Amino acid sequence: MDVASAKMLGAGIAMIALAGVGIGMGSIFSALVSSVARNPASRDSVFGLAILGFALTEAVALYALVIAFIILFV
Repeated sequence: MDVASAKMLGAGIAMIALAGVGIGMGSIFSALVSSVARNPASRDSVFGLAILGFALTEAVALYALVIAFIILFV
């Protein structure tokens, strides 16, 4: 196996983290929708927490992307 194909394989393995990110985002927003459906008055307090959770989960995706780029181009 040459270096280029090993880099491609490593970058693909680094992208497996995106499956967890997708599951996490789905879980966050399904909990948001169900909580607002049960108690619409709590929307303002729950929405901020959901956006914080979204941002932290999205950071994992960005870290995985950076690692994949480092593997490919360094």
